[in-house]
This record gives sequence, C-alpha cells and structure tokens, in this order.
Amino acid sequence: MSSQYKYLVLHGRKPVQEALEEGLEIACIHVSSKATGDIIQRIKSLARAKGVRIEITSESRISALSKSGQHQGVAADLKTQRMQSLPQFLSERNGRKHQTAVVVLDGVHNPANVGMIIRTVTAAGLDGIIIPDKGTARINPVVIKASAGTVFKAPIVRVDTASNAIDQLIENRFEVIGLELDGESIFQTEFHERMALVLGNETFGLSAGTTERISKFVSVPLTNKIESLNVAATAAIVSYEIYRRSLTG
Repeated sequence: MSSQYKYLVLHGRKPVQEALEEGLEIACIHVSSKATGDIIQRIKSLARAKGVRIEITSESRISALSKSGQHQGVAADLKTQRMQSLPQFLSERNGRKHQTAVVVLDGVHNPANVGMIIRTVTAAGLDGIIIPDKGTARINPVVIKASAGTVFKAPIVRVDTASNAIDQLIENRFEVIGLELDGESIFQTEFHERMALVLGNETFGLSAGTTERISKFVSVPLTNKIESLNVAATAAIVSYEIYRRSLTG
C-alpha cells in the first residue's frame, strides 16, 4: 500500500527558513557545501533543534532536486499529505457528502494567484480545488508562499487537464459554472447542490475547450467603471458567497 504522504521540494534560503520557523514537516534539509552566511547557519541551527536531518551536498545535487538554478544553495524535502486524484475524490462524494462545491483552475498561470486561490478556497470551506497538471501553474515555492502554507492542508485534487476534469464532473452530476465578465450576477444566480466553479486564465479567461462544456456563466458585478478584478480576488468573493449560502441553506 502506498504512503499517504509525498515530498515536495522547497528551495531558497528565506523560504526554507520560514518553513522551519512555521513548523512545517520537513524530512531533510539539503545544503550546498559552498553555502555560507548567517541565514545558512540559522537554517542549520533550526534544523538541528527540530531534529531535521541535514545533508551537505553539491551545488549540482541541489539544482537537480529543485529543478532550478535559483536555489541559493539550499533545498528542503517537505512532507505533505498526498493529493487526491479526481476519480478518488469523486468516489467519496456520495451519501452524506453528496452536496459538494469545488473550484477548477483552467489555465491560471501566475503561481501567486494559484497560492492565494488555494488559501481562500480552503478558508471558505469548499470541498476541493481541482488543479490540472497541464495548463496551470505547478505547486512551487511561490505558490506555497502565497498560500501562507495552506497548500499543506488544502483539499487539492489533481487531474491531467481542465477539460477532462469538467467531463468527469458532469458525469457525476455536477453543475459546471464558468466565471466570465458578461455572466449572470453571482449574487442572483441559483446554485446546484453539486457545483463546480471554473476560473480561467488571468488574461484570456476560460479556454475554448472548457467554455463549450460549461452550462452557465456567472460574474462578479463591477461599478465605478472598473473593468475586471484579479482572478484571486474574484475567487475570494465567489468562494465566500458559496460559504454564505451554505450557512442559510
């Protein structure tokens, strides 16, 4: 049986130090033999105090682990709960868990936006955040930082593409709602008890393959000649509207 955990590599001196200070579960700290300075000593001291293994290694080894040349001589193996696959998630949303609200990311490229969306959706108590492997920013140090560590306890669900996610959701009786500027006001529309809200790319919005699968479009009303909101800000508004209705429904 596979472990319920997996490891996510975090790199950079400040992110690794913050991960240690915030008490995130770390299996090992990898430090370059060439790395020096006060922050490196602080990282080593924190790791020893918390019983985290330290591996002194080469620059090339850390580059390989972090898949980045911007690692600053340090990387950390973070222990995080294994993210669910979409089929597994859907198989569990029956019976008492029949009522379900999820957010699907469709081409959200900015990792800071992904991190903020993860934090907001989790805070609002929605059941899942579906993050496709293709077309959307991968979970990386920027996502982790923007989420303020929420990544490690968020209900993240993985799938290959947004279109495939939507097809599976429709098969499982979800109403799929797309967020677009000319859609019905989010404050006036009706929500199905099984609903999926799809958020598109920061510049281009929803992809063509996604748009043709969506049954309804909604929007956040704007005044004072404001043309649009950041996708993360929009996600926050809609997530809490869903949460508000759950309290009164």
